[in-house]
Amino acid sequence: MITEVTNNIKYVGCDDNDIDLFESQYPVPGGMCYNSYVIIDEHIAIMDTVDARCQEEWLGKLAQALDGRQPEFLIVQHMEPDHTGCVKAALEQYPSLKIVCSAMAAKFLPQFNEQVDFSGNIQVIKEGDTLALGKHTLQFVGAPFIHWPEVMMTYCVEEQLFFSADAFGKFGTYDADADNWLDEARRYYFNVCGKYGPQVIKLLEKATKLPGIKTVCPLHGPVLEGEKLAEAMRLYGIWGSYAVESQGVLIAYASIHGGTRKAAEKMCDLLKSKNCPKVVLVDLTRQDVAECIGWAFQYGTLLCCASSYDADLFPPMHIFLHKLKLKGYQNRCIALLENGTWSPSAAKQMKVLIEPMKNITLLEPVVTIKSTMHKTDIAQMEALANAILAQ
Repeated sequence: MITEVTNNIKYVGCDDNDIDLFESQYPVPGGMCYNSYVIIDEHIAIMDTVDARCQEEWLGKLAQALDGRQPEFLIVQHMEPDHTGCVKAALEQYPSLKIVCSAMAAKFLPQFNEQVDFSGNIQVIKEGDTLALGKHTLQFVGAPFIHWPEVMMTYCVEEQLFFSADAFGKFGTYDADADNWLDEARRYYFNVCGKYGPQVIKLLEKATKLPGIKTVCPLHGPVLEGEKLAEAMRLYGIWGSYAVESQGVLIAYASIHGGTRKAAEKMCDLLKSKNCPKVVLVDLTRQDVAECIGWAFQYGTLLCCASSYDADLFPPMHIFLHKLKLKGYQNRCIALLENGTWSPSAAKQMKVLIEPMKNITLLEPVVTIKSTMHKTDIAQMEALANAILAQ
């Protein structure tokens, strides 16, 4: 079934219900969608393709939407294979297609399609260029590093519709959890685009200068309109500036034999007893790290509780902090609790990973427990809880 975005813009994307890890690292138990659109006009334009995993389905949907008409343009906004996996197939089906893309995307195309001769098929566009389709005019908006350097987004002037490439996307299939955009959009944003906050803010500034955006069509997730679009724009402003979305504390723990877990649970109880507005407790050895990354950015304070390991740091915590650093974690308070039986090393190594992060306040005291939590540790834990709540 073809979904109409407007009378002349049709959705021809595909749901991938068999994928388990998006980009081979992010669990997607609800599947993933690869969005593609067709603008029906005097000159027909296809907006991106889909992952090669869905090639047969996509070609079928495309043919149905075209209904015997010949497309003239294929707009390639973003070169990742989940959006360009069917470029070769599209050219084989429609040999006269003109591929419209940025100069850098034109360089990337042969890297992903060694056997394809693109000579004569590429039309390079830049920021501010327009493409007249007939009743529709496409205006191109440069969006480098959201989240690759070649990204070009597209504004359809007459429809006040913005094709936003990977921005404003989410994990999950096209219409799954349509009323719960936030959680999977947050997890998606901070893990896929989180490093590039300054570029996101620049994009939002460009968007505000357009005549008006009523609809956003991302390459993942649902089409956004009305209140959902307004909320998405608001949140991207918060996320892109690394501001705090919600008051609260994320307690992330990595425990080997349970001692660190019990200390983390005690810290959770202490904070709740002191009326902390929100406390979220996560087990880094078992929970989706990508989800934990999203929560870390959501709240203003992060409490890391970790076991020492091989005179270093228990790997689940190392991975978590390393990924936070990669994604530009900043403007937050971090508290530390370590565990070690003979020579605690976790806090020292956590500080090594935290040190390159921008505008981080390390709270005192750093709590050290030996093997398991003892009554004599409670005073220090109380002091740390008070320091967290004082922020």
